[in-house]
Amino acid sequence: MSFDQAGGVVCLGETMVVLVPAEQGPAHEVVHWTRAIGGAESNVACHLARLGVPSAWVSAVGADAFGRAVLDAVGGTGVDVTAVHVDPERPTGLYVKEADAAGSPVRYYRRGSAASAMGPETLEGLDLTGVRLVHVSGITAALSDSCLALLREVLTKPRDGLLVSFDLNWRPALWHDRDPAVLRELANAADIVLAGADEAEAVWGTGDPSALRELLPGPTSIVVKLGEHGATLVEDDTHTYQPALRVDVVEPVGAGDGFAAGYLAAHLAGDPPGRRLRAGHLQAAAVLLTTEDVGVPLPSRVTEPLLDADPPTWAAANLRAGNLRESA
Repeated sequence: MSFDQAGGVVCLGETMVVLVPAEQGPAHEVVHWTRAIGGAESNVACHLARLGVPSAWVSAVGADAFGRAVLDAVGGTGVDVTAVHVDPERPTGLYVKEADAAGSPVRYYRRGSAASAMGPETLEGLDLTGVRLVHVSGITAALSDSCLALLREVLTKPRDGLLVSFDLNWRPALWHDRDPAVLRELANAADIVLAGADEAEAVWGTGDPSALRELLPGPTSIVVKLGEHGATLVEDDTHTYQPALRVDVVEPVGAGDGFAAGYLAAHLAGDPPGRRLRAGHLQAAAVLLTTEDVGVPLPSRVTEPLLDADPPTWAAANLRAGNLRESA
């Protein structure tokens, strides 16, 4: 199968239906729930499409109502979903957020899901002609042996100019019966690696950009995200740090996927290091200013001046959802 994605990105990974309590109280007493969808790789694809970068999502869903909901939601943002396999036997994955005053634990119901059955054969028949980048994450490696084999195939097959980006996306709940040591092998085979300093510390014992460069000599670019503080890009022995924007946060979920998409779009555009990091921060800010996992990109009247602003102007910026709406 070929994509009409010249110059674009293919994102590969599982997306599930999410159930979130629509009323107060402990989860076992909740009667009304809100249905959404969630998937790191499809989030990146949706962000890229909204940024004007042609994108496709490759995965598998069940031949069920939840699978249809996922396809409708992702495809509705302009992402090409024609290569998603609809499995007649296995279900679409599900996870449930259980609202709690001390936090919101997540319960996964994805074992045996359609996407967990993906393997190297998923790549058969995919014509990546014209595609510039394939984006994957460490989540897929945890789903099954066949999914791990799929990631190895993506990361070790001849590239012929195709770039592969790898987002660590550490989910400890998925690794209870699997060995996360494989994540270093996968990351080191990528061209671009994105990782939060905290998750890199948890998986590899360090979140320091210099130490990560020594640990991962293979990638051309390593992006270390430092949360609200900023991000550092390491290329060869050159470190570029860019502080994050000040944002009045509405909801933090999904900001990492927004950052990844903003950075990757700028990387493909050939932007210099500092501008790439700023593009990541701006797309993350768009998510932080909404309750949605994939928000609408900030207007160009906001982003264009900031992308090339001097350091004091960038540092002085403070994005608020109300102010953006008032000046729309």
